[in-house]
Amino acid sequence: MVSFTIEELPIPSRPGASGWADFAASLELQNAVEAEGYGTDELTFTPEELLPGYHHQEYDPRRLYAVRVGDHIVAGARTDAQAEGGDDCVWLSLSVHRDWRRLGIGSALAAHVEGVAAAEGRTTQYVYTVSPDGPGDRLAAPTGFGSVPRANPEVRFLLGRGYQLEQIERGSRLALPLDPAALAKRFTAASSTAGPEYVVLVWDGMTPSRWRADIAVLYTRMSTDAPSAGLNEPEDVWSVERLVSYEQKHQASPRTLLTAAALHRPSGRLVGFTELSVPPDTRRSVSQESTLVLREHRGHGLGMLVKLANLQHLAERHPGRPAVTTFNAEENRHMLRVNEELGFVPMGYEGAWKRVVS
Repeated sequence: MVSFTIEELPIPSRPGASGWADFAASLELQNAVEAEGYGTDELTFTPEELLPGYHHQEYDPRRLYAVRVGDHIVAGARTDAQAEGGDDCVWLSLSVHRDWRRLGIGSALAAHVEGVAAAEGRTTQYVYTVSPDGPGDRLAAPTGFGSVPRANPEVRFLLGRGYQLEQIERGSRLALPLDPAALAKRFTAASSTAGPEYVVLVWDGMTPSRWRADIAVLYTRMSTDAPSAGLNEPEDVWSVERLVSYEQKHQASPRTLLTAAALHRPSGRLVGFTELSVPPDTRRSVSQESTLVLREHRGHGLGMLVKLANLQHLAERHPGRPAVTTFNAEENRHMLRVNEELGFVPMGYEGAWKRVVS
């Protein structure tokens, strides 16, 4: 039997500071396992890009674990929680290097992080993990949209640990560049569909102070308005203070955040938005982050409008990127149709799993 140790890793204060080598090695392992599952490294974030997210502990408690065999990190796990609301919930991710599987390492690491979470009262446990296509029988999501191969090792692993499949997420890719004339024509058409009551605003980096309260509302509504199937994930409340803290820390990341938001002229409030996270290396793909239109303002094509605006913004400010990647719940047919009309094509699927520890 292989001898290994499990430990929680300290979070370094900056790249190169104490603990950086282990932090970077653990995240690079996670990237490698994800790239294996999707068959591409386009979803990769560097340790430097991810570090600011670990410095937001007062609002987003996040912990990192590693498994060592000798001096080598061969597996890792991350736990994410909420500082307020959803006190019994935790989101778990686990990665084992392909050369160290089927040795009991994954089971021991899962048991460890699940146990730590449960001891803290976080007994509702969620896992999102990629499921590559495979032969044989399939396990369907209870939403009626999407399935995963039953014989896949990650599926058998999670079922064996008492998790239930609740939802399928589709990863999609939009090849760039887009024809600027066609993009402008589509934006004009989308603006006409939305009508004169709505206008689009765009900005880079931090939210202008005038719009912080509205963006905080939109972030909060992301946790309640987006399809969540039987996951029943808790409301994640954002205040202006939390938004400013998050954006200030994000400024330390090499990535740039581009935002397009829909302004409802009569009320003077932002009622929809979308974000793109742009890496500094032009050879790497852009990540589509949050997109939401408030329920009470749907039916005006605002999702399409803000996405087109941000793609124009991207082309103007950060040209030369190869693609944009995004994720959507498979039952979110409206947003998937918007993405498909833009030219996104499927690149892989994730299962969203849940278990409740008694």
